[in-house]
Amino acid sequence: MVSFIGSLIILIVGYMIYGTFVDNVFGSDETRETPAHTKEDGVDYMPLSWPRVFLIQLLNIAGLGPIFGAIAGALFGPAAFLWIVFGSIFAGAVHDYLSGMISVRNDGASIAEIAGEYLGEGARKFMRVFSIILLILVGTVFMTGPAGLLASMTGLNLNMWLGIIILYYFLATILPVDKVIAKFYPILGGSLLIMAAGIAGGLVFGDYQIPEITLTNMHPDSLSMWPMLFVTIACGAISGFHATQSPLMASCLDQEKTDGRKVFYGAMIAEGVIALIWAAAAMTFLGGTEGLATAMANNGGPAGIVKIISNDMLGVFGGVLAMLGVVALPISSGDTAFRSARLTLADMFDLSQTETGNRFKLAIPLFAIGVILSQMDFSVIWRYFAWSNQTLAMVALWAGAAYLKQNGRLHWIATIPATFMTAVSISYIIIAPEGFGIQGSLSTIVGVLVAVIALIWFLISQNEEKSNQANDSNEVTI
Repeated sequence: MVSFIGSLIILIVGYMIYGTFVDNVFGSDETRETPAHTKEDGVDYMPLSWPRVFLIQLLNIAGLGPIFGAIAGALFGPAAFLWIVFGSIFAGAVHDYLSGMISVRNDGASIAEIAGEYLGEGARKFMRVFSIILLILVGTVFMTGPAGLLASMTGLNLNMWLGIIILYYFLATILPVDKVIAKFYPILGGSLLIMAAGIAGGLVFGDYQIPEITLTNMHPDSLSMWPMLFVTIACGAISGFHATQSPLMASCLDQEKTDGRKVFYGAMIAEGVIALIWAAAAMTFLGGTEGLATAMANNGGPAGIVKIISNDMLGVFGGVLAMLGVVALPISSGDTAFRSARLTLADMFDLSQTETGNRFKLAIPLFAIGVILSQMDFSVIWRYFAWSNQTLAMVALWAGAAYLKQNGRLHWIATIPATFMTAVSISYIIIAPEGFGIQGSLSTIVGVLVAVIALIWFLISQNEEKSNQANDSNEVTI
């Protein structure tokens, strides 16, 4: 119990202290006009109040990530608490804040354009393709998963539910942000927090013994903690998908100084709190990691665990609401994934989105690909998403570090987590079955080596960039 309460306190204090520090390093400015005002178009760009933007951002980045990922991560034992807490404070929240605020400074640009601006044209081209593929994968995963759950809950045809979800996704992708997303997402975002608070209350005031933090790997299948834990718990610690979502709200941020930290850094910390609660519940309620593994195998995975815990702690009514949330939350991330893909393509082709016809031109091909992918094996799509997600986080952090370095700011707040995530991503693709499938210490050695090389390359290339900027400035002065 002490570790759990202490972890919650550290997350909150981390937001107040380190979040303020990151905001000061970035240099948020109350006098700057945000894209919500300078580019207001009634479709994607419009100012919204910070509580509304915060709840939309939370729902966009969360989905089922901090619930399902945390439950799967709980199989490693209470060591997962450490990754959730310190990953959220020093990596995930920094990642989300920088991807959002740099987008604000670049007229609401997508992460692909941000990477191109600060890491070079090669990074722009890579990220355009990579981020769109990731977004389509997310959208597809979050249309097939909920459709399957709805079919099992209602007994109705899977393809019927799939068609309904696809129709909703299409509308949410092309309609102005205030027509669907700004109306319903704050309600769903609030319900996500209330559900987590209910589970936390049950843990603290119920007769439960939450395990204390230990570095021991308790995974029943002896799955390696490095790098698997750092990929399994993504949305509850750091997730590259967030870098595609933050620009959506960068286009609706009313004010830099008062709203930026609350929305971008704060939403990630809130997600970390949710992940911590569900990880604690999963490893406590079912009698440790062995019991959790057995329950997952017998009850259809994390969704079954959510139902069991919610029914017991929140009652039948609360359990029903929780399962409805399990359906609604991924849908809320799936539709914004397609919306973000549309905006990424709009940036790529410099295509105005104020005209409805232009939105249709981009949305229709995206959904055609999504429909085709929806017929594939869900588990295969999800495995490739896991690695690509953390790889995108790695690139987004390097782009954030480059922005800070080029603007004379303390770049290490992004450079250190970028180096760490490089080691994670490379190690994972070497050891994972969807990658090279090579077991043993080789993955760690190669991952760390590549991370060190990336750090050295970054420092050298950015120093050269800084020198070139200084020379250009001198030439202009002369």
